[in-house]
Amino acid sequence: MPHSYVQCRLHCIFSTKARKNLIPADIQPRLWAYIGGIAREHSMTALAVGGTDNHAHVLLAIPGTITIAKAMQVIKAGSSAWLHDTFATMRDFAWQEGYGAFSVSASSVEETISYIAKQPEHHAALSFEDEFKRFLDRHAVKYDPRYVFG
Repeated sequence: MPHSYVQCRLHCIFSTKARKNLIPADIQPRLWAYIGGIAREHSMTALAVGGTDNHAHVLLAIPGTITIAKAMQVIKAGSSAWLHDTFATMRDFAWQEGYGAFSVSASSVEETISYIAKQPEHHAALSFEDEFKRFLDRHAVKYDPRYVFG
């Protein structure tokens, strides 16, 4: 076969360092849009971006030429640098080192987009930590609860 055909959609989740509330509500829309731009600049497509004051969700379509680790590295580093450069009060901002990346089937894209769009409402009753553990459990990812959050 002379060509490669790839459709890789990932629901990526990553938090601020120590899960601190570092992303003010008034900055979030600009940050989510900027993350979408980073994805575009690196041949990826951000189908949805959202989150709360302590974490982000990105439904990301990546080409076969980019690893998950590279995709997360450019998005987290680029968005962190933008926050430092754009907002004087955010010079100490940092993302936590790790992330979650969970595959999304074509039949679940709309549901995932809706889930990401409703993050503020969703987290009125559920902490980021509980949400993330649910993702790990739902996707049968083995983890040690003592170390999942560093």
